[in-house]
Amino acid sequence: MTAAATDTPRFVTGSLLRHVAVMSSTAAVGLIAVFAVDLINLFYISQLGEKEIAAAIGFAGVVGFFHTSISIGLTIGITAVVSRTIGAGRQADARRIATASLVLMVAITAVIGSGSALFLHPLLRTLGATGETERLAARYLAITVHTLPLLGIGMACSALLRSVGDARRSMTVTLGAAAVTAVLDPILIFGFGMGLDGAAVAAVGSRFTLAAVALRSVMVEHRLLGPFERAQLGADARLLGAVAAPALLTNLATPVGAAFVTHSIAQFGASAVAGQATIDRVTPVAFGLVYALSGAVGPILAQNLGAREYRRVREGLRDSLLFMVIAVAAAWLVLALGQGWIVRAFSAEGQAAELIHVFCTWLAASFFFVGALFVANAAFNNLGRPLLSTGFNWARATLGTIPFAWWGSQYGPIGVLAGQALGAAIFGTLAMVVAFRLTARLAPTQPAVPEAMPVPPAGSASALAPLLPAAPDNAPR
Repeated sequence: MTAAATDTPRFVTGSLLRHVAVMSSTAAVGLIAVFAVDLINLFYISQLGEKEIAAAIGFAGVVGFFHTSISIGLTIGITAVVSRTIGAGRQADARRIATASLVLMVAITAVIGSGSALFLHPLLRTLGATGETERLAARYLAITVHTLPLLGIGMACSALLRSVGDARRSMTVTLGAAAVTAVLDPILIFGFGMGLDGAAVAAVGSRFTLAAVALRSVMVEHRLLGPFERAQLGADARLLGAVAAPALLTNLATPVGAAFVTHSIAQFGASAVAGQATIDRVTPVAFGLVYALSGAVGPILAQNLGAREYRRVREGLRDSLLFMVIAVAAAWLVLALGQGWIVRAFSAEGQAAELIHVFCTWLAASFFFVGALFVANAAFNNLGRPLLSTGFNWARATLGTIPFAWWGSQYGPIGVLAGQALGAAIFGTLAMVVAFRLTARLAPTQPAVPEAMPVPPAGSASALAPLLPAAPDNAPR
C-alpha cells in the first residue's frame, strides 16, 4: 500500500463483518504485543520467586495503566478525526492533522510521564503499597515513566495506519517492541542479574523500538504526515480535542476503577495482589480482540459516517457486537482449559492461585459485557457523541465498581472481582442499548449533503465543520 491508498476510503464498500474481523484481528495482534510486554516482564519476574517483587509489578502496572489509558484516549481522537477526514475526501487536511496529532501527543505525554515521577510514592501509597513493595514499584516506575512519549508516538502512528485501513502495518509496528522485550528480559533480569531493574530497562528498549518502527511506517510507507503548520495547530487541536478530550476522560475511568479494585485487594496481602497482577496482564492478551474493538471498529464507522452511508454504520455496529461475542467465548474457553498452566507458569500459590482459578472458570464471562461497552464506546466516539462514552465508562468505574467491590470485599479478594464483574454487566448492557438507539436515528438527524453544495477551500474552518461531533442535545433519550 502507498500514499495513494488514502485517496479511496476502504470501508465504505465490501463486507462489514469482514472489515470488522480483519481490522480487529490485526489490531489485536498489535495490541496484544503491547500488553505482552508487561506479561513477559511479570513472567520473568515471577521466576525470581519473591511475592513482593511480583506485587510491586502489580502496583506499578496500575500507574502505567493510567499512562497507557491517556495515550489510548488521544489515539481514539486521532483515529476518529483522520478517518472522517479521509472518508470525506480531504486528504491534504488529513495529512496536516496527522502531523499535528503527533506533536500534541508528544507534548502531552512528556508532561504527564515525567510529571508523575514527582509523585510516585504518594500514588503508590494511595493504591495500598507499603514497605519493600512500595520501594520496588517506585524504582521500576522511575526508570519507565520518562519514556511515555515514545509509547505515545508508537500508539499514535498505529492509529494513523488504522485510519487509512492499513491493518497489517498497524499490527507489525508493535510486534517488534514485544520481540525486543522477549529477548532483553531474560538477558537483563537473569544474565546480568539486574532483576526488577532489568525488566524496566527492557521496557524502555521496547518503547524505543515501537516509536522507530511506527514512524517509519507512517512517514516512508504512507507519507501520511504533511508539513507542520503552526498557524493551524490551534484549530487542529480543537478538532482533535472534540473527540480526544472526552475519549481521554472516558479511558481514565477504567484505571480509576482498577485502582480501587487494587486498593481493595491490597488489604489481603502481597499474594492476593500478585494474583490480581497476573489476571490484569493475562486478560488483555487473552481478550486482545475485545480490547482492539474500540480502536479497530472506529475507522469503519467513521469512514461510513463521513460518506453518509448510514445503513452501513448500523450494520457495522451489529457485526461488531457479533464478532465480540464470538471472540469472548473463544477466549473464555482457552482460559478455562489453560488455567492450570497459568498458575504454574507464574508460580502462583495460595490466594494468588485461587484468584486465577476463579477468574478463568467463571469471572472471565464478564468480558461479554466489557466487550459490549467497548463496542458502544466506538460508536459514541465516532458518531459525534463522545460524552456518552465518557458517561458510561465513568458510571461503570464508579457506580459499577466501587459499591460492588466494597460489598464483595466483605467476602475476600474473590468477592472484590465478582463485584467488579457484576457492575460491568449492568453498564455494558445499558451502553449497547443506547448505541443501537443512536445509530437508528442517524438518517433523520443527519441528511445527506446536496450534490450542488459548493465545496469550501480545503483547510478552512467551514471545510472542517462537518467533521466536528454533533452537539450532544440530540443524544438518544
